[in-house]
Amino acid sequence: MSMHQHYLEKNRTSWNKRAELHFGSEFYDVKSFLEGKTSLKPIELKLLSDIRGKTILHLQCHFGQDSLSLSRMGAQVTGIDLSDRAIAYAHELAHTMQQDSTFICCDIYDLPNYLTEKFDIVFTSYGTIGWLPDLDRWANIVSNFLKADGRFVFVEFHPYIWMFDDDLNEIRYSYFKEGPIIDFKDTSYTDGKLSEKTEDVSWNHSLSEVINSLIDNGLRINSFEEFDYSPYNIFAGSVEVEKGKFRVKKMGSKIPLVYSLVAVKC
Repeated sequence: MSMHQHYLEKNRTSWNKRAELHFGSEFYDVKSFLEGKTSLKPIELKLLSDIRGKTILHLQCHFGQDSLSLSRMGAQVTGIDLSDRAIAYAHELAHTMQQDSTFICCDIYDLPNYLTEKFDIVFTSYGTIGWLPDLDRWANIVSNFLKADGRFVFVEFHPYIWMFDDDLNEIRYSYFKEGPIIDFKDTSYTDGKLSEKTEDVSWNHSLSEVINSLIDNGLRINSFEEFDYSPYNIFAGSVEVEKGKFRVKKMGSKIPLVYSLVAVKC
């Protein structure tokens, strides 16, 4: 098995187990979602703006809540994810909601073997690129599937926070991409516990790596923002400072937790 297949299969297994846990979790609250609550957060909603009639490619969509929220807003959405269990749940939700969103299970780097359509918008958010070893190939995928003048809308956790250990007590990892980070966990960022420990393979990516990969693949950065809060309560010792805004209590507003960017295909 090649190194590429090695990390893919480990992460697919891990995210299949997470999908089982997440689908029934309070964190994802599928019941409220099915009753009409959007899963999208104000940061990305502001960047996306009016998407009625737009075609959107949603990369690393997990089990499809954001994809289906975009569909509810009037877009025609195609969601992609590595986890076959997550995609099965996405199909289940789409069927229940009677939404005609398309879902494809594949490695993001293999997407050209599954899809040829060009899109008005490519979208991805929160905890996605850390699972990818090569951002140049990632940016090439983004560029490849955008129409001329199409937009890439991206929201992600800030690489600063991934330098720390899980308890945010000490800097453990490089800000810059080095080798893969191997982790064994039986917990996730949601409530509940995984049935057994899973092995995760991830990478840290600096802001310069992200931005330069997009520029090198024919995208022009139109906006870039950093935020001193997270819309998700996933970091150790976090407190809700305003509704839907969480900060790490001991660090307050001194550190960035999220960033966003919009890029246009030249």
